[in-house]
Amino acid sequence: MTRNKVKLAFILNDSARKATYKKRKMGLLKKIDQLSTLCGIEACAIVCSPYEHQPEIWPSPSGVQKVLAKFWNMSELEQSKKMLNQETFLKQRILKAIEQVKKLKRENKEKEMTLLMFDCLNAGNIVTNVNNFDLNDLAWIIDQNLKEIDRKKEILGN
Repeated sequence: MTRNKVKLAFILNDSARKATYKKRKMGLLKKIDQLSTLCGIEACAIVCSPYEHQPEIWPSPSGVQKVLAKFWNMSELEQSKKMLNQETFLKQRILKAIEQVKKLKRENKEKEMTLLMFDCLNAGNIVTNVNNFDLNDLAWIIDQNLKEIDRKKEILGN
């Protein structure tokens, strides 16, 4: 059974908000513990709450000091290597999406040229209304298919 999607909005009822905070905090600390155990990494959490005077520290104050000391002893380059601000994160996502679009366009072009090649072979039609770029792509696809045929002939022949 799946859970219903939670509407993310400020909870007006104080007692409900406090109960939700408590459950979510425990869930977060449990996930950090699991991450630390399963991946063999050092992790810590400091959760400040309007309901408690002291912040919640996980796993312990000495554990947090140990993780922070390890972080601060890294070179500045190592510290900031994987840190992203929102702008850098979005730029990386955009570049990744652009690369994915280029890859999909290339794959689509290959499929179009392969279909065109088979249409020409099946119907015996002469290629018309095709520009020079498409003809070059078609020639490349034909060459690739011929190489694949030669490779398979060699395998079967030996």
